[in-house]
Amino acid sequence: MIPALLASVGLPLLSKAIGAALGSIDHPVARIAVDALSGVDAALRSQAISPEQVAAANRRIERLAELDSEDYRQTLAQVNATFRAEVRSDDAYVRRWRPTFGYAVAATWSATMGAMAWAVVAAPAQAPTIIAAMVNTAPIWGIALAVLGISVVKRSQDKAAGC
Repeated sequence: MIPALLASVGLPLLSKAIGAALGSIDHPVARIAVDALSGVDAALRSQAISPEQVAAANRRIERLAELDSEDYRQTLAQVNATFRAEVRSDDAYVRRWRPTFGYAVAATWSATMGAMAWAVVAAPAQAPTIIAAMVNTAPIWGIALAVLGISVVKRSQDKAAGC
């Protein structure tokens, strides 16, 4: 999806967007890239880079987007095949791993939030430290909740399809 969007805006807008994004990064390599992209932008404006060259670059971007799109299709086909095999399985646990994972995440989330609430009430002076520690667990919870969300959506699709 994103490669197709990038291909549709073309080289001039793409170089400006990437240059602006990299401009906010305080790193020598990012600065070199911003300078290079500014040079490309200036060459495009002064037509030192011909419209034919821009068109060829845009075609290359479109081709790369097509290749990425095909990779995504293949990945989704593999994931779909895995889900279908899971639905057809006679093994009770294979068919029930999603609810098991959901219950495990819910229990863990409840225990963690309960412990955090108790710790803040029991030691209010330590509340900033406790909350900062909980913030550090955000990536772990983000992954667990994303997997749970995908599992719920997929199971809802399976039920709608009669599986």
